[in-house]
Amino acid sequence: MSDGGRGPYFTLLIVAGGLIEGFGLAYSGMARPEVVLDFLQLEDFGLLLVMGVASITAGLTFWGATTFGDRAPLTGKSYTRRVKSMDRNVAVGGVVFGVGWGLSGICPGAGYASIGVGNYQILWAMAGMFVGAYAQGYWRALRAPGDAGSVTAD
Repeated sequence: MSDGGRGPYFTLLIVAGGLIEGFGLAYSGMARPEVVLDFLQLEDFGLLLVMGVASITAGLTFWGATTFGDRAPLTGKSYTRRVKSMDRNVAVGGVVFGVGWGLSGICPGAGYASIGVGNYQILWAMAGMFVGAYAQGYWRALRAPGDAGSVTAD
């Protein structure tokens, strides 16, 4: 199964990665917004431990993949370094994301996992995320000189 020049196992790896991430989020309790809100109120630092262990594990996985593999499993392309500069959009987007995270107690990955553990009220937060992302893309397209009407993600 090939998908637009991507590797043959693209879809399978996406599903497997999502299953592993969702299981980990639910197992650690991070799929529950009240746990995340306790972290944001500095009452429970479990999220910090989960994110730290996850970051170390992801770093080791990337290190192993780039050291022992010659092609990225998702794209089938050679590993290359992609550098993105820090700009005002990153800072402003981070602040806006933080406000939404603080109000809802959920971020996108944990939101999907939360649905998996039966928290269907989180669908309202997920709907808000989609509407917010679409509104930002629409707004950006309106502001882009000479390219009005096209919405792109970067």
